[in-house]
Amino acid sequence: MDKLMNDLKEQIIDQLNLQDLKPGDIGDDESLFADGLGLDSIDVLELIVLMQSIYKIKLSKAEDGPKVFQSVRTMAEYITANQAA
Repeated sequence: MDKLMNDLKEQIIDQLNLQDLKPGDIGDDESLFADGLGLDSIDVLELIVLMQSIYKIKLSKAEDGPKVFQSVRTMAEYITANQAA
């Protein structure tokens, strides 16, 4: 799971063009939104595309979005759970 979380951090930085950040700057449990990285709804769409293109996983229900994209750890848990399914 640690490798997946580190990969996700690198992919988030690349996908969202956050060149001023390094993977180590993003905490595993840090909020991706207001109190953390400050991402917005447009950024979430980019993260959905990232999950679909790299991990071949679609968000099954739109209402799951806030829970799935809460942090890098919650994204990794969702990917792990849905790749195994």
